[in-house]
Amino acid sequence: MTAAPDKLVVEDLSKRFESGDDGGAVVALAGAGLRVAPGEFVSIVGPSGCGKSTLFNIVAGLIRPTAGRVLLDGEEPRELLGRVGYMPQKDLLMPWRSVLDNVTLGLEMSGVGRRQARARAREELGRFGLEGFERRWPGDLSGGMRQRAALLRTFLAGRELMLLDEPFGALDALTRQAMQEWLLEIWQSDRKTILFITHDVEEAVYLSDRVYVMSGRPGSVQLCVEIDLPRPRGFELHGSPQFVALKQRLLTPLHEAARAQLEAQVVS
Repeated sequence: MTAAPDKLVVEDLSKRFESGDDGGAVVALAGAGLRVAPGEFVSIVGPSGCGKSTLFNIVAGLIRPTAGRVLLDGEEPRELLGRVGYMPQKDLLMPWRSVLDNVTLGLEMSGVGRRQARARAREELGRFGLEGFERRWPGDLSGGMRQRAALLRTFLAGRELMLLDEPFGALDALTRQAMQEWLLEIWQSDRKTILFITHDVEEAVYLSDRVYVMSGRPGSVQLCVEIDLPRPRGFELHGSPQFVALKQRLLTPLHEAARAQLEAQVVS
């Protein structure tokens, strides 16, 4: 029996942005590559400005690469836009729409009727901790609940591959930990394929099957670490020797990349 292809393969991806009037350019990515198997939870960490969000924008079809290619299910699609679920750093909830009408937005844009979209959303509100809040406005919600609503909108879009760009970055430490545990429960139930950006190494280790470490700009994959920790995972795992060793293995190249990037900025 032939093995199923990886859900996502990024091959030798590069992106150059022309900077305008002065004729210069910024190279955001240079030969980045990674893979994500069906049902995996994979994270990307790297110093600020290393091209992580640029990589996501390419995979989501929002911008085109200068070189390289993106494969979905073993094929290179002519058009990536609309093929994956994408949750950017900000929740982007529309303040004039209720929670229910915000989470159904992706379904409606895909052509699902409003009544059917609302019915599907109501089935999931409890699992996402939003039951009883469907008529509230986004401004009435806490940061954690806004992120739950944004994640539900992404899940309802029905894409098997989801890109989550630092969804918990703006939350306080306790809320963030609770959201991590909740996200793992949702993922283990649904087994969507998730590619996740974070600046938090502990978060990457706790959530992931594999972590890619990116270099400073121009971004490329510097290290790939398999997270061979048992699942399901609980908070107590953070104190285990295996967890601490994996965290240190990831922190070392990140520290070196951050220092090199700072020194380059000082020199320039």
